[in-house]
Amino acid sequence: MTIGDKVQADIVVAMRAKNEQKLTTLRMVESALKNKEIDKREKLTGAEEQQILTTLIKQRKESVESFIKGGRPELAEKERLEIGMIEAYLPQAAGEQEIRKLVRGVIAHLEKDAGGVRPGPKDLGTVMQVAQQWIRAAGLQSDGRLVSEIVKAELAK
Repeated sequence: MTIGDKVQADIVVAMRAKNEQKLTTLRMVESALKNKEIDKREKLTGAEEQQILTTLIKQRKESVESFIKGGRPELAEKERLEIGMIEAYLPQAAGEQEIRKLVRGVIAHLEKDAGGVRPGPKDLGTVMQVAQQWIRAAGLQSDGRLVSEIVKAELAK
């Protein structure tokens, strides 16, 4: 069952339960998925659906910051609730330990490929790119900032 299918099924449940907040959020998610599908002119892959949801979450997090700075805590709380509803459709986020373990594996792999030369801070981009690929291949979700911080720390050793 794809993310779009789950959202559609949950819209029906929210309509029956008369849960307006959830219904509005799910319709917004469905709309974003459909718009991308129309732009692409073919079905979305699971990774593309996840990317759209990640973008929606990032937008909501930026809105929370803006609302807090603007003195509108009630609107910030509404955005936080939406973030929670959208995150429920994403795979479980990888923990710091899992990411650190993967990053160490990436560094060891790149070191082996480079003939025993350990990647340094100048190789940040390469390590980040490979680490993100490994995280996605493992079926995990991760925050780019956290991965970047871990990669920088591991390369500095």
